[in-house]
Amino acid sequence: MTDLTPTETKDRLKSLGLFGLLACWEQLADKPWLREVLAIEERERHKRSLERRLKNSRVAAFKPMTDFDWSWPKKIDREAVDELFGLGCLATGHNAVLVGPNGVGKTMILKSLAHQAVVRGHTVRFSTASDMLADLAAQESSAALARRLRRYKSIRFLRAIRRLMRRHSRSSATRSKRSSGSHH
Repeated sequence: MTDLTPTETKDRLKSLGLFGLLACWEQLADKPWLREVLAIEERERHKRSLERRLKNSRVAAFKPMTDFDWSWPKKIDREAVDELFGLGCLATGHNAVLVGPNGVGKTMILKSLAHQAVVRGHTVRFSTASDMLADLAAQESSAALARRLRRYKSIRFLRAIRRLMRRHSRSSATRSKRSSGSHH
């Protein structure tokens, strides 16, 4: 551990809320164990913070991006995906929405991205569109709904939308109706 100036040590004690140690600064300033105690406390708080943010993120199990098959889907903007992993969208407050048919890896990418954001110290809440809508619909009063909306709105990196209506679905449905002889 690097040597800290007395001012830096006091600032760390204050940021950790260790006001009892801070109040006894004159007696403790030269104790060899003080900086080690600070390091232990910071390390443990960081670990608990990460565990709490991972649990609250609702990312659950996911495959890392190293397992992503970039040859499928046929069209994917790898540069845009790589840019997302730079987490610049957090600074601008934008959300990530991937659109495509089922099974192409949208959820895998966004779960991996959400996990990466948590590991880098951000608060994340992963939710599919259907889960988010069900959660909002389950609120029993307008006040509860307003609180829940504020909660969703306060999270800077949010909402992995798993399924969206897309042109592909409509054109597939149209082809299916034509081939089955349905006329509406």
